[in-house]
Amino acid sequence: MRRTAARAGSAVTYGGADAPGAAAEAGAGPAQDGSALGPARPAPEPVQQEALRTEFPFQLPRGYVDESGTVHRNGVMRLSTARDELVPLRDVRVQENPAFLSVVLLGRVITRLGTLPLVHDGVVEQMFASDLAFLQDFYRQINAEGHTRAAVECPHCAEPFEVELGGSRLGES
Repeated sequence: MRRTAARAGSAVTYGGADAPGAAAEAGAGPAQDGSALGPARPAPEPVQQEALRTEFPFQLPRGYVDESGTVHRNGVMRLSTARDELVPLRDVRVQENPAFLSVVLLGRVITRLGTLPLVHDGVVEQMFASDLAFLQDFYRQINAEGHTRAAVECPHCAEPFEVELGGSRLGES
């Protein structure tokens, strides 16, 4: 059915199969000008949209050891949202010690780690320093569209090289 725009003071009408021009629009019978319909138009091709990848698997260099001694190495991190970066700024621990920001932020974006039922900032806080550094780098990579380096050219010799764009802490550029 087709809806036609209402004019001031008139009712909205809906065109059906018996509405004037409906047969021409449906592709059957003569066109409104009385001529025969030309060749049928091909259906528009569907637009292929690339799916946005929001979760990324990782493997910790050493692994998180839980209270029972089980080592958890394989996990999944999701893309960060603006809220993920803003909410930890209200955390008292972050306000007292800004270095704690990465721990709280990683606790929000790591969705799975081994067989742990829940990952939170307390888990991240108990990780080895090498695993924390790995996760901080991984966070920067996935939230900077896959990398934190940019190709540039030396202004003096025109030699191409890469520069690191990542900040020193999570939440910084």
